[in-house]
Amino acid sequence: MGVVTPFPLAPGQGRPGQIGFDRPELMRILDLYGRMVAAGHWRDYAIDLGREAAVFAAFRRAAERPEYRIEKRPALRSRQGMWALVNEAGAVLKRGHELGPVLAPVERRLMKLVEG
Repeated sequence: MGVVTPFPLAPGQGRPGQIGFDRPELMRILDLYGRMVAAGHWRDYAIDLGREAAVFAAFRRAAERPEYRIEKRPALRSRQGMWALVNEAGAVLKRGHELGPVLAPVERRLMKLVEG
């Protein structure tokens, strides 16, 4: 068997980190996504896991900008909250410490889509 040698890190740096979604968080987001797909509003999604943030983007069409981005930024946990709902133009619609209240504007919109 061969020997695995890790790449050297720059001096003073720890292991490179990656922000991700926990299973309950991802289940909550994908549940909302599934309901929006069933309502015929969303058709595609993308997940970006980076060093500073994890982003779930929902698209009406694959070739468009995302209609909504759900961002998790743990560095903002002690300030405004690590969760943010961002619209297509890049404006923050809702920010908070918990995922549920941040998703509330999209869930209210889903109720209007289903009723109408």
